[in-house]
Amino acid sequence: MVRRPVAWVTAIVLFAEAIGIALVNWFMGIVVDRQDMSLAGLDSDVMSTSSKVAGLLFGLYFALCGVVALRVALRDRAPAGVGRILLFSAAVVHALLGAFTVGLVGWGAFAFMMVVLGLIVLIFMTYDRREGTVSDAGPDDAKPDGGATGGGAVDGGTANGSSGGTPVIPPPAPSAS
Repeated sequence: MVRRPVAWVTAIVLFAEAIGIALVNWFMGIVVDRQDMSLAGLDSDVMSTSSKVAGLLFGLYFALCGVVALRVALRDRAPAGVGRILLFSAAVVHALLGAFTVGLVGWGAFAFMMVVLGLIVLIFMTYDRREGTVSDAGPDDAKPDGGATGGGAVDGGTANGSSGGTPVIPPPAPSAS
């Protein structure tokens, strides 16, 4: 299976990115502080501190996303709840950062952002939420033969009535109005 290695690689990349983002912003804060420059009249101390705080916050955010990806890799289960939302938001952030970095930094940074975006999306694609979950249908609807225990095979199912999945129901025919 390719699921676990993708989750492991995603976790490692997100941890590396968390450290990189934090260090780059910390370095930018030090540079602004040492040059004693201002931008549009802003105090250089405020810009330095805000750069460092932003770097730490983004670093923690990507590290938390890395923890979610690591948990997916360890448990071999799809992310759920807050973890799922975190990974979705990380995918959106990487898409937006990729769009911005292509003009500001270059194609290499864009390619990196798209690779990380692809890894996050691949987690969602390889860990299908429907896999291994109980059907929303009632207990009698779960078996193709209507709940009887000794019926014949229906839709390629086995003799005990389990088909290994839910039957496909065709959509309603369009009406001529």
